Amino acid sequence: MAGPGVIIVGAGVGGMTVAHELAERGVPATVIEARPIPGGKSRSMDVPGTGQGGRRDLEGEHGFRFFPEFYQNVPDTMRRIPFGNNPRGVYDNLRVVPRANFASHDGALLFPTRRPQSVDDVTTLARFLRDFERLGIPQDELNFFGRRLHLCATACDARRYGELDDVSWWDFIGAEARSPAYRKYLATGMMRNLVAARPEHISARTGGTLLLQLLYGAFGRGPASDRVLCGPTNRVWFDPWVAHLRSLGVEFRFGAAVEEILVEGGRIAGLRVRMGESVHVVRGDHYVLAVPAEVAARKIHPALCSLDPALARIQRLRTDWMVGIQFYLRAPLDIVDGHSNFYDSPWALTSIEQARFWPEVDLSRHGDGTVREILSVDISEWDRPGLNGKAARDCTADEIAREVLAQIKQHVPAAVRERIDRHVVCYHLDPDLECADGERPARNRSSLLINTVGSWRDRPEAATRIPNFYLAADYVRTSTDLATMEGANEAGRRAVNALIERSGLRAPPCRVFTLREPVIFAAERLLDALRFHAGRPHRLGALDPSRAGRVAAPRPAAARGEPEHATRGAA
Repeated sequence: MAGPGVIIVGAGVGGMTVAHELAERGVPATVIEARPIPGGKSRSMDVPGTGQGGRRDLEGEHGFRFFPEFYQNVPDTMRRIPFGNNPRGVYDNLRVVPRANFASHDGALLFPTRRPQSVDDVTTLARFLRDFERLGIPQDELNFFGRRLHLCATACDARRYGELDDVSWWDFIGAEARSPAYRKYLATGMMRNLVAARPEHISARTGGTLLLQLLYGAFGRGPASDRVLCGPTNRVWFDPWVAHLRSLGVEFRFGAAVEEILVEGGRIAGLRVRMGESVHVVRGDHYVLAVPAEVAARKIHPALCSLDPALARIQRLRTDWMVGIQFYLRAPLDIVDGHSNFYDSPWALTSIEQARFWPEVDLSRHGDGTVREILSVDISEWDRPGLNGKAARDCTADEIAREVLAQIKQHVPAAVRERIDRHVVCYHLDPDLECADGERPARNRSSLLINTVGSWRDRPEAATRIPNFYLAADYVRTSTDLATMEGANEAGRRAVNALIERSGLRAPPCRVFTLREPVIFAAERLLDALRFHAGRPHRLGALDPSRAGRVAAPRPAAARGEPEHATRGAA
């Protein structure tokens, strides 16, 4: 099918999704990417100079990633990317992570990430419930937290967007007035360590959505709430994706940086693109900006904002650092066969030993030949002093590496600490953290979008008011509402659907999966919709416990710029 030429800026999940959906509909597209490789913030990369004796360089990652059960758009795309003899393409490269480790100074809790499917799963769950008691969270506080989650699960969409978005997770769960254990485990640890968000800043709508979706995955009918890829991300996902799209006619231009978006006659007229020493103007019929929020903010200039004032609000969106570091090991540490969340770590560390999930990757053929495991760690807190008395932002790369290991040692048994001392070969800090040898990091080129209180109104739709301009990234309004690969994929699908409608293409729209809502809560959500529109609070009480009895009458959704899908309910 012949169609308009589409220029896509960015080869991350959002841009690749747009190219994929267009290619399957016969629409020619060109992807422009400033990096030499695809993947964006989801990419993996070689670690230059680490290969010795004819071996390949070690494999590095921007940061470890996982694919929870609530992901639907990304798995759907993966099933349509051929990979070897896999019957379901790249999707078959996902591996279930059976349990998670919640570690603090006084011990660890192992939590199964799926409904019990074996005696071992049942034993793990029973041990978790037993050990949970030693955390010291009073029963009345646990009951209150449960009621707060119940409120999130049963609030209608209008209340979620019209009220829950305007109260912080910290205030919503009443953290200030409760025990240190409550604040440590339920308020801070779950938010800061998982999505680099401070509970004082993230909205109750976003925080509640995250926790509920993870719980639905752990105890639902899906495979598991935690899955990872069976190898380095680009090798088992993005490289096959690029190859497949090229076979469908998509053109890729890597190492091409967009310097300016050109405007003429109320439309996008072209892109000024630099490739090496030369600058070219690239023109198409439609343009999709699929870059992170902080990059988009630099590309959106006053001429664009005059055509669509909503684009100016992208500047208000907040980002924070969440940076990955990998430690290459001579032998496994055997912390846990899954992810670890180190609750007490000053830098909000999470980790996974990756090689155990990479059965087809022979690490002996990489580096110096001694590496057998990779401990991949994400650092989510960069402003709090570590054990060395320094914030991560104030440390050199070597200091960051030493401090991360020191903090992990505080959360693991003596045998694991001894293995850390013996088995670490070297480390790799994400290169987007611009940190010259012996110097502190000056800038992070891949910051993470943080959903702050009230930020929904500042997030744009995939279809802008400019007739041939679209957005496809995780800051776009989606049902996922998190800085995730799933959100970027959903945004890409919404951008394509808008493009199809505006260009008059005779092509089927993309299927857009929204977050699952358990049927068991349907009646309560309907009841809450009636209460909300009558100006009454949720039946479980005020959203901010400190303001009980002082809930203001809600403003109409339309007055808040609420998207259409938010009032209809999620499928």
